[in-house]
This record gives sequence, C-alpha cells and structure tokens, in this order.
Amino acid sequence: MGAVSTPTTPPSVPTASSSSAACAALVRRAIERDGGWLPFDRFMALALYAPGLGYYAHGSRKFGHLPQSGSDFVTAPELSPLFGQSLAVAVADAFDHTGTDEVWEFGAGSGALAAQLLESLGERVARYTIVDLSGALRARQQERLAPWAGRVRWVDALPDAIEGVVVGNEVLDAMPVQLLVRRAGQWLERGVTVQPDGTFGWEDRPTALRPPVEPDGPQDYLTEVHPQARAFIATLAERLKRGAAYFLDYGFPESEYYHPQRHMGTLMCHQAHRSDDNPLVAVGDKDITAHVDFTGVALAGQDAGLEVLGYTSQARFLLDCGLAERMMAAPLAERALAARLIHEHEMGELFKVLAFAAGESWDAVGFRQGDRSHTL
Repeated sequence: MGAVSTPTTPPSVPTASSSSAACAALVRRAIERDGGWLPFDRFMALALYAPGLGYYAHGSRKFGHLPQSGSDFVTAPELSPLFGQSLAVAVADAFDHTGTDEVWEFGAGSGALAAQLLESLGERVARYTIVDLSGALRARQQERLAPWAGRVRWVDALPDAIEGVVVGNEVLDAMPVQLLVRRAGQWLERGVTVQPDGTFGWEDRPTALRPPVEPDGPQDYLTEVHPQARAFIATLAERLKRGAAYFLDYGFPESEYYHPQRHMGTLMCHQAHRSDDNPLVAVGDKDITAHVDFTGVALAGQDAGLEVLGYTSQARFLLDCGLAERMMAAPLAERALAARLIHEHEMGELFKVLAFAAGESWDAVGFRQGDRSHTL
C-alpha cells in the first residue's frame, strides 16, 4: 500500500519500537537459519506479515490523512468516499454482465472501500467477502462494517471456486518482490545479511534470475521482479469461475517499468506520511512496497484463462465511472480531496486500473474512453 506520503527521506532514522525490535530479532533468526543470507522477498514477507510482528500483522494505525493521527499514509477510499461510489458503477456493470451478486475484496484496509461499495450498491450485494491476512485490521473492519454485519464475512484463504466481482485496491504493491542488480553486466540477486554490529545490510549473489525485459544500456541497474504477484493472479484465475476482477494500484507497463532511466528500481517505504528507500531500518514499523508491473500481471491472468477487460489510468477510469458529476454535486472541501484522485501529479496518472473477466469480456464501464490495453 503506502499510496500517498511526502516524497522525502526522514532527516533521521526512525526509532525502532519494541515491536520492531522483536520483528528484527525474528528476521535475524531466519537469516541465521539460512546460512547468513536471506533473499529480499523473504525478508519483505517477514517484515510485513510475520504473525503479530510484521507491519500488517500488529495493531498500529496505518491509514489516515495526517501523521498527527499516528497513521503512515492515505489511500484513495480514505481520501474521498467518491472513490468507492465511482468504483461501484464498474462493480454494478460487472454484476450485470456476469450474473453475480458477491464482492470479494482483498486487503480491505480500514474497511473504508467496503463501506462505500456496500452503501452505494445496496441490496445488489448479496454477500461481501473480505480476504485479509491481518487480524488487527480485521477487527477495525468489523467495527466499521457493523451496519452490514449480516452480509459481510471474512475468510483466511480462497475457496476452490469463486463467483463474483473481485476488488483489490493497493494489494499487488504490497506483495513481496525479488531484487535484481546488474553490475558490470552481471545479474545478481540482492539479499539481506546481519552486520557485525547487529544491523541489517545488503549482499548480492550471482543468480539465474532475469527481469522480463533486459534494460537497454551498459549501466548498473537495480530493479524488482514479481513472482508472488503473478502467482496470486494465476491462483485467482483458477478459482474465479464466473465474474470479474479489478485491481487498482500504482505501477507501469513493462516498457516503462524496465526503462533504462529507472535504474534505481521502485522499492519504497512509508512511515508517518514520509517515504524513504531503506527497508532495513524500523523493520515491522513501516510499509514496504514496489510498483506493479502491470504487463506481468496481465500476462499471468491471460495465461491462466482470464480475459483482459481493460487497462487505464485511475483518473480516466474514475471519470468514465462518473466521478466528475459526483464532484460537481459535492461540497467544495470534498471536491478538493476528490481532485487528488485524478490530478496527474497526485494519484491520477501513477495509479492504474487493470480488470479481468472470467469468461466472455464486454465493453466495460471505466475503459470506454482512454483504454491503454495496447500498451501492456
């Protein structure tokens, strides 16, 4: 996740909490068990999801508008209810074309998006299923969604068959990634070690792994590959028997992701509404994300039998779903917040929407103007 934060590095290393110290100790033990070197994707998985200790597994507040609230970043549904109201138009369209009436949301955060969709769609939603690995967030979601308690359920794993509309807002960016480094023409995998003073450090080792596109030029290069995100999409495709899936996140198509100028990769951390590029400090206390390779995600879905409904910018998608009309009817303060969803220098262009259909595709709302599927 980590959608919107101040793009500056904090002036000093954050002070680790007791939870962070315990999470770091867990990671050190994992490094020792693996012979002194842990691939970054496994480090990231522990830092974010270790039971009771990882960033998404303990009770700190993640979502909010200001650091004074104790939050780390704000996501689109937290920014404005017009986000969920607009997305509801696409969900209703998918209900109509797939004959389904259940929403499956992955990584529901504070429950804000679920509340907006449930309120907007009303009785059209027979059941709303949330798949979330965070017990701490689940408790917050249950409180927020109490008015719909009879229709909302939580599950820890996917069933063998799903029928409905899947929604994932800022889910793919929080899936662990592998780090690859090209140095003097040789590709290496970056992992984490423990330094003599007990802090974490980087170590690169030769690997057969390669990015899907070889970046042009001889320059040294750091980037990510996304096997877990692709595996997730492939698994979802196997289970989604009827319906559609919408993923909203920040990222690029392959040609932009592995562009020669993006030589420092996209890995980023978020804490107290500030961003930094060092995941090795305050482990468990801050979010770790990487931008999404939307070409890789689209191919994973297609290879597993899904049809791409569309791919476009968040701004274009929300406008196609009627956001401008909702903004005109909203108070000025609400309009100003909603504008951040579509402004190019905020979330409008960096964030993209990729949608799939299980079965026959249709001319889906949200992609009728400005579809960019040809760029994937």
